[in-house]
Amino acid sequence: MAYGKLVAMLASRNGDIAAAEDALADAFVAALSTWPERGVPKRPEAWLLTVARNRRTDRLRKDRRLAFTDALPELPSDEELAEPALARPMDHRLKLLFVCAHPAIDASLHTPLMLQTVLGIEAVDIARAFLVSPAAMAQRLVRAKRKIKAARIPFEVPEPEAHPSRVTAVLEAIYGAYALDWFASEGGDLTREALFLSATLNELMPDHAEVIGLAALLSFVEARRGARFVPGPKGDVLVPVSEQDPARWDPRLLARGCALLECASSFGVLGRFQLEAAIQSVHVARRETGRTDWTALAQLYAGLIAFYPTLGAAVSRAAVIAESHGPDEGLAMLDRVEGTESYQPAFAVRAHCLAALGRTAEALAAYDAAIALCTDLPSRRWLLAKTESLRHQLS
Repeated sequence: MAYGKLVAMLASRNGDIAAAEDALADAFVAALSTWPERGVPKRPEAWLLTVARNRRTDRLRKDRRLAFTDALPELPSDEELAEPALARPMDHRLKLLFVCAHPAIDASLHTPLMLQTVLGIEAVDIARAFLVSPAAMAQRLVRAKRKIKAARIPFEVPEPEAHPSRVTAVLEAIYGAYALDWFASEGGDLTREALFLSATLNELMPDHAEVIGLAALLSFVEARRGARFVPGPKGDVLVPVSEQDPARWDPRLLARGCALLECASSFGVLGRFQLEAAIQSVHVARRETGRTDWTALAQLYAGLIAFYPTLGAAVSRAAVIAESHGPDEGLAMLDRVEGTESYQPAFAVRAHCLAALGRTAEALAAYDAAIALCTDLPSRRWLLAKTESLRHQLS
């Protein structure tokens, strides 16, 4: 994915991310009108970079009341195509990631800003992930970009002593990008970009336990992509990890995840991504043992919530407690979780517990509530299958 690299290169001189995004958008429009006639250039990224730079220059000239032209540029020269910066994409994206995580920027905007500027994700999709309105998220992102320009934040990977204050947000953005591609049956651009950035950050910071932990986590989760869905009469149906066929998991990625997690644990510094990777490793162990160690999962989720308390982790812990200690215990724990009123997974877990307790009518009502809140088709089809099974038991 060239978007983040090109934005970083365009904005690196004056720190104006918004202007860089506008210039790059012009370049994409130019490509759509030019490439079908002239053909795709040998170095598309270099062509886009040159067009964007020219358009940005034209905009500056217009602002200064100088001559302005909309003429499309020719293909870049050999010198431009050989520009060393284009040969080092990892440097530019990492620079932009660390710029977005600068302490001068509101910490709550670090990850959303990275998702938009580095990965090109629309504000409306970011807003949905962060449970805020699209308009509010767009305004916050605009203000953050203005802050970067006004504060003249340098576009560079900071010295190692500055890494700890920024790396958490960088890791969260990379994981967030991967999560946005979760329902793709085959990994898309965001998956590839997240895996690339994770590996690149691992090279930059080989002694950072959480960086290694994220790489392990992504390896475990990506290893199961081929088993995440099964075909249904109306399309793909989600398969929860505990019900997946381990034979469909990628053994190469599983081995990589295990090695990375062992490496991360050797530093003796625990953190969120290592705990999430450890949770995944427990699921992975079912490939060898044939069973899921729910007690170990319950302990790991308790640790995760201590480090990184989120609604998702709390609901997942209740689901695991239902398996390790019984559905009544799981239901009691779920009742203690705040903020579940409009959270679809919470209703799914509640329905599962109620069904296990034989409270079928209540379980159906909970499943119906989960279906009403569901925003993706594979999960919706799985929930519908559960309700059909329960209704069949009643008939």
